[in-house]
Amino acid sequence: MTEKIKSFRDLDVWKKGIEIVKDVYKTVDGFPKQEFYGLSNQMQRCSVSIPSNIAEGFNRFHNKEYKQFLYVALGSCAELETQIEIAVELKYINEQRKIYLLEKLDHESRMLRNLIKKLN
Repeated sequence: MTEKIKSFRDLDVWKKGIEIVKDVYKTVDGFPKQEFYGLSNQMQRCSVSIPSNIAEGFNRFHNKEYKQFLYVALGSCAELETQIEIAVELKYINEQRKIYLLEKLDHESRMLRNLIKKLN
């Protein structure tokens, strides 16, 4: 028997989002200082948007609203993926780190899509 989900904190998709935030913060810590208000900040804000929207959507009263927040989180995944590619092009992160981050983002995106399907 599965436990009832009482809070967004019980969702694996939210927990994975928190992991991504921590990974992104560790990654951008090595970026050049001139990127502090540029790509670093954008990647941090984008990563934080993922679990934040999952949490906010969970606390909405209707599935339609919840799904909309999940779609925003999914969009943030795509946005962050693009920013990771830019960081690679600028040689701020290496190929190994890129692969690591993109695998986590892919997993998160699949989890979000599955949750959206379940709400339909």
